[in-house]
Amino acid sequence: MKSVVVTGVSTGIGNAAARVLAKNSFRVFGSVRKEADAAALKKDLGEHFVPLVFDVTDEAGIARAAAEVREALKGEKLAGLVNNAGIAVSGPLIDLDADEFRKQMEVNVTGPFLVTQAFAPLLGTDRALKGEPGRIVNISSVAGIRAMPFLGPYAASKFALEGFSEALRRELMMFGIDVVVIGPGPVKTAIWDKAEEIDISRYANSPYRPILENFQKVFIGQGRDGLPAEKLGELILKALTTPNPKVRYSAVKGRLAEKLVMNFASKRTLDKMIANMLGLKRRD
Repeated sequence: MKSVVVTGVSTGIGNAAARVLAKNSFRVFGSVRKEADAAALKKDLGEHFVPLVFDVTDEAGIARAAAEVREALKGEKLAGLVNNAGIAVSGPLIDLDADEFRKQMEVNVTGPFLVTQAFAPLLGTDRALKGEPGRIVNISSVAGIRAMPFLGPYAASKFALEGFSEALRRELMMFGIDVVVIGPGPVKTAIWDKAEEIDISRYANSPYRPILENFQKVFIGQGRDGLPAEKLGELILKALTTPNPKVRYSAVKGRLAEKLVMNFASKRTLDKMIANMLGLKRRD
């Protein structure tokens, strides 16, 4: 049985990936931060699921998890690592608290870096292990190639993850370990119910306040109409198993005309379109 590590499996994309992979006879080592989530998922997913309890920013906790997986593999290589765990910090960049920005980068960029370092030997940099080298799948976002206003921290982290992935893919060629990026657009998960509860009152004195209210409505609406998380789980399975994967898969729902505009219009044209949509026109 092939084994894969997936971070952030308590909800959303990670949870969907764990379910799809387990159904396809993978042994899934899935990371959660709470013991209660570990117990619930173990009961739900059964014998093909092994919970790992750690935070992706906790270097010691990650090391303990990697040691646990190494012992379970009994000298075999890991077939895959899916760096999925992440958060999304939103707000106007000129008003944002610096600690929030640091947390965004720590979870979404430093986290995958630490996890990759810990599990790279099991994927194949340790040549003493048996089997074929594994693959790394990094979950980026459409925000990793195109940044929307008020999602600057999140976009910065995903742009960074894209660069990290490209360098890593080239460095790991000598070990036969491939690195694949998946860049989804909005995904239909419970996170959008929580998004409605985000308090923007702290921006009461900001010129962005009325625009933020409009943005929140647009953002939540797009999310609730996004791709089902199961589709992302299936795409992760494909990235891990197809003989010759692409270096990057996009998974964005929308009409063809919208996709063409977003992909081929000039940045200045997109600036104007976004300004009109959200009310970001210059005010004298």
